[in-house]
Amino acid sequence: MLKIGLTGSIGMGKSTVGKLFAEAGIPLNDSDAVVHDLYAGEAAPLVNAAFPGTMKDGAVNRHELGRQLALDPEGFKRLEAIVHPLVRKREMEFLARQQADGAEMVLLDIPLLFETSAWERVDVIVVVSTNPQIQRQRVLARDDMTEEKFDMILSRQTPDAEKRRRADYLVDTSHSIAETRAQVLQIIAELKMRIAKGDFRNA
Repeated sequence: MLKIGLTGSIGMGKSTVGKLFAEAGIPLNDSDAVVHDLYAGEAAPLVNAAFPGTMKDGAVNRHELGRQLALDPEGFKRLEAIVHPLVRKREMEFLARQQADGAEMVLLDIPLLFETSAWERVDVIVVVSTNPQIQRQRVLARDDMTEEKFDMILSRQTPDAEKRRRADYLVDTSHSIAETRAQVLQIIAELKMRIAKGDFRNA
């Protein structure tokens, strides 16, 4: 079973590209969605223990957590030590289910693919990118986003140029959804051809 790693910096369109892969029939494990689910349940008391006052009604209050992290950037390491093992466990469960179902390939949407060395456990890397102006416009249009918060997030992510350099495939989201979809379908078609040729015997 081929494991495709999908990544891209904030505002590049990674979530949209993940959905396009899923619409094309490729099983998707979305790390961001998994984290949202964990914050609403299993991880909430653990996060609250490390960041007091961040749990409300049994779920992590992301705004309060973000406020505390902005005041103490070192807190990201504590948070990752809590969340990453839980996300990894969910990913392994997803892979086991898809393997049992006989999936030919799966997509692992991993925002910090390079930062957490997750690239080592995928067979192919797809990087989503766009030009910096479009990226900045998209991100600053979000609720509760500021220039300072955006810059802090970027400072913790592998630079886009480095991601592009390490990509097996690149999806450029600078244009229309139709053009982005066409790129996704082209990648899927090429991967299916490569699987048929036996390029991924150890996958």
